[in-house]
Amino acid sequence: MSTITEYTASHRFARISVRKVRPLLDLIRGKYADDAIDILKYMPHRGARMIEQVLKSAMANAEDRGVRNAGDLVVTDARGDGGPMFKRLMPRARGMAYMIRRRSAHIVIGLEDFAAKAGDED
Repeated sequence: MSTITEYTASHRFARISVRKVRPLLDLIRGKYADDAIDILKYMPHRGARMIEQVLKSAMANAEDRGVRNAGDLVVTDARGDGGPMFKRLMPRARGMAYMIRRRSAHIVIGLEDFAAKAGDED
């Protein structure tokens, strides 16, 4: 019988566009959690700070559930989904109006412990 070894954390309604977050999530997917934090720490993007916080939260969730070394976990699920938009109208020429969409994102990070999974199979 296999146990669930995935630990997740999410930041819902993050005030950043998903288009700005997805390339950063692609960088850390498949890497060890410690390496992912080192990568994000030196990125100059505002979204990197948000992802770093979510990653640290997922590592803390893993430690809370009994993982000894959270740095050895692997980032298996790094997802950025679109959240709701604030919609505003911007007046334009000749009585027209353009829609301003202030986008938000849902950032989800899942960590998995492959060392524990290998230990279960033995």
